[in-house]
Amino acid sequence: MPSRRTTVTTLAVVLATFASAAPAARASAADPTDGWRQASFTYSLQKPWNLSLSQRYSHDPATGTHRLWVYSTDEPMSEGSATDPRTEMRWQQEYSSGRHMWDADVYVPSGTDGATIMQILRIRRPSGTPATDFMVNAYNQNGGTIRHYTGTVLKTGAYNTWWNLKVAHDAGSGKIDVYVDDRHVLTVADRGPATRHFKNGVYHHGASRAEARFRDLRYWVR
Repeated sequence: MPSRRTTVTTLAVVLATFASAAPAARASAADPTDGWRQASFTYSLQKPWNLSLSQRYSHDPATGTHRLWVYSTDEPMSEGSATDPRTEMRWQQEYSSGRHMWDADVYVPSGTDGATIMQILRIRRPSGTPATDFMVNAYNQNGGTIRHYTGTVLKTGAYNTWWNLKVAHDAGSGKIDVYVDDRHVLTVADRGPATRHFKNGVYHHGASRAEARFRDLRYWVR
């Protein structure tokens, strides 16, 4: 049977070990925006060319919620365009260097299937390179599945609830980091040098009706 002194010494070692590990645990839970500076942003709204904005978009000043929806049978943004129908907020802040983060609370109603709800669009890029660096798509699976394009699952059970999405792009290194509810879920590379900007809303590649809502939209730089 160990002596009282041995027991006390062992307990002290355990407590010291726990205390030394605690800062590391706290550091791993750091806010993704630590070291970033919040900046102002502006946007324009894109919607089917033959409809009024109020037919596909609303904003609630009381809650700051932007609500955007579209149907698969809607017209594209421009008459004669071959692109899919959309209702999107097109951020005006264009960049080709530096670090930039899109941040918002997101709500996707049930049934939204095959719609892009957030993307980094490459508006000026070398010929033959892709039009986007990054897309977040919503699918009618597992209570609402959020994917990077059609691949990596970022979140399940996303329907009919508010959750936070952050997308941080280091245009210098070409790295894109993704956070869901402030938990890091993905790192991917962009598609090479370009001038780009953020978009959010519904760019619909699926069937029927698609909708997404956004609040507490924020823009971070460093």
